[in-house]
Amino acid sequence: MIYTCYEMVRDCRANLPEGWMHLISHYVPVVRQAVAHYAPERAGDAALLERILAAVRQPESFLFQSTAPPEERWFVAQLRQLVVAELASPAAEIPIGLETLTAALGPLTMTEKQEAWFETMGYSPAQAGPMLRASPETVEKLRDRAAELIRGQVDSWRRTLLADNGPALGREAAAAVGEDCLPTKAFLDVVDGRTTWRDRDMMDRHLRTCWHCVDHFCRMLEVVNLLRGSQPLSEAESAPLLRSLGVAAPKRTGWKRFVGGA
Repeated sequence: MIYTCYEMVRDCRANLPEGWMHLISHYVPVVRQAVAHYAPERAGDAALLERILAAVRQPESFLFQSTAPPEERWFVAQLRQLVVAELASPAAEIPIGLETLTAALGPLTMTEKQEAWFETMGYSPAQAGPMLRASPETVEKLRDRAAELIRGQVDSWRRTLLADNGPALGREAAAAVGEDCLPTKAFLDVVDGRTTWRDRDMMDRHLRTCWHCVDHFCRMLEVVNLLRGSQPLSEAESAPLLRSLGVAAPKRTGWKRFVGGA
C-alpha cells in the first residue's frame, strides 16, 4: 500500500511516529542533497541536520501552518526553503539586487531568465541543462550574455556576480510575491506536461517581469531533480534521527511501509 505525502503530513500533525519515520526516511536524503549543494563544507554536519528536523517539528513550521492538501513536490520545496534559511551565507563583495537584474536582463525570454537564475542557485551549466531541458552549451552561452548585460548596469563587476549574490537574490525574490504571481500547481503542470498553450503563453509573459515566479519555477525544477536522485534511508539509519526528535519508534510490524521496505 502506498503511503502518500498527504498521509505523512496528517500523521505528523497528529504526532504519530509513522509519519515522522516516513518523513525522516524519505526526506532526510533530500535535505542532505540540498545541504551538499548549497554548503558542501557542511555536508556531514549532524547538528545542522538535527536542527533542520527540529525546525520542521515546530508548530510554526510550514508542516503545521499550511491548510492546502500537501503534494510531495510542494512539501520538498518548502523543506528546501527551510534548509537554505538555516545556512548562513556571507554578503557579496559587490552587491546587486533584483532592480539591477530587471534593468539588465529585460531583453531575455522566460527560459533565458531561468538559465541565468540557476546560476544564482549555484548550478553549473552541466547541472542546470538537464533540469531546463537545454544543452550545457546553450546555458553557458546565455549566462555569458547575461553577464555582459549586467556589466552594462553596474559600476563594479566580476563574472561571478550572479553566483556571489545568489543567496541574497533568492531571499529577495522569494519575498517579492505579488497578487498576480502563479501558484505552485501552475509550474508543476508545465513539468508534468498538463499546461495548455494559452496558459504557457500567459506564464511566459508573466515571468518576463516577475523574479519571484522565475525563482519559484526554478525551485520546482530543482525539487524534481532532488527527488529523482533520492533513495530512502534504512531503518537503522532512520532510528537515531527519530530518537533525536523525541518520537517513539513505530511498531516494527509497520516499519517497512515507512522506510521503503528496508
